[in-house]
Amino acid sequence: MNSTHVSALAGEFSKIVGSDNVMTSENDRYAYSYDAAVLDSVMPGLVVRPTGSEALGRVVKLCNDNGLPLTVRGAGTNLSGGTIPHLGGVVVLTNGLTCILEINEEDLYAVVEPGVVTATFAQEVARRGLFYPPDPGSQTVSTLGGNVAENAGGLRGLKYGVTKDYVMGMEFWDVGGNLVKSGSRTVKGVTGYNLHGLMVASEGTLGVFDKIILKLIPPPREARSMMAIFTSITAASETVAAIIAAKIVPATLEMMDNFTIRTVDNFRHAGLPTDAAALLLIEVDGHPGQVADEAAQVEAICKQHGARELKVARDAAERNTIWQARRDALPALAKLKPTCVLEDATVPRSKIPAMIEALGEISRKFNLTIGTFGHAGDGNLHPTILTDKRDKEEWGRVEKAVEEIFDRALALGGTLSGEHGIGLAKARFLVKETGRAAFDYSARMKAALDPKNILNPKKMVG
Repeated sequence: MNSTHVSALAGEFSKIVGSDNVMTSENDRYAYSYDAAVLDSVMPGLVVRPTGSEALGRVVKLCNDNGLPLTVRGAGTNLSGGTIPHLGGVVVLTNGLTCILEINEEDLYAVVEPGVVTATFAQEVARRGLFYPPDPGSQTVSTLGGNVAENAGGLRGLKYGVTKDYVMGMEFWDVGGNLVKSGSRTVKGVTGYNLHGLMVASEGTLGVFDKIILKLIPPPREARSMMAIFTSITAASETVAAIIAAKIVPATLEMMDNFTIRTVDNFRHAGLPTDAAALLLIEVDGHPGQVADEAAQVEAICKQHGARELKVARDAAERNTIWQARRDALPALAKLKPTCVLEDATVPRSKIPAMIEALGEISRKFNLTIGTFGHAGDGNLHPTILTDKRDKEEWGRVEKAVEEIFDRALALGGTLSGEHGIGLAKARFLVKETGRAAFDYSARMKAALDPKNILNPKKMVG
């Protein structure tokens, strides 16, 4: 896109969204040239910020009419390169679309615009005595549109599911600027194709979200949090499998290895047991009687599998300390080296011990520092490689280690990504998991819905 073309199009976009909402300076555009993935930045030609539904649709149509690559961006917290734009393309920001349009307390749903911040929405729902469970680690800044586009998970995914389990319906713009409606405000609804389901995890490659209908549920009446301390990470991973095998589904079941424990304690001075090989952070919730029964069972299973100690939070302050320690894992690790590669290859829960063993082997084989934490209860581990991308020799080892992590997860019946998505970072590995037929089927669908390939090109199958 040359400068003359940019200038002319800036004028056209300004007619739609106002000149204050079109960014053309190099500094402004650079701010939207990257996301949280460890990938090179790509400079867009324009950044456009619609503040209303009609304007959003017109922006999409203008991009398509002119064959301009379009990348929708919420907060840019995604970790797979999903919001890195196409060179010279248009970034469409959703931070001007931040209305919670409805919270229905009788029928337990909400209607939101895509730029609503996740934590803001969850807090507003909680004030009404209701519960929106998905809680990605970036929830204080991530947006609901981004959560849907990536099918974001979180600590509560084990019991409550992930974003896709709460999307009841949606309105989205197709490339022609037509508003497509799918789903409903009803609990049951099987009218037509499940188009809103198709949009979940589509990473902005099939349509542009306008409004999202989200399911709400009653909150649990009681919760109990505990920390199990282990002298062996193998014992901790086997305990995770044993808890699930006992037909107990905690609200959260998280793991941290020794390296992560020590790093977090240095970061927050939280009084963690830095000599422990591993910690399990566990919360059970529900009816008070159920909570008491399941907490007792979990404690017994932990002790049977070698936990040297189990600490139960006595009040809200201690409970918050436990979960803050888990949420500190990534920022604490990220401070240690210039580059932090956070992966999310996921395996069936019964295969967690094997995956933990594989990560240790990969760390030794490639001589890399890998801190492991994550949502052990649903098999979604986060091996985090600490490195410096400027060291070309070491970075080569990192790339080989990442590929081996993927291969080992797939060999165990797992998946390339539990919650971070495919984006640019994992696109070349996708066919390893899906097979050629599924990949080609997806590519044909993308080509039919987006014949000019303007919607987030080069992501996934595009």
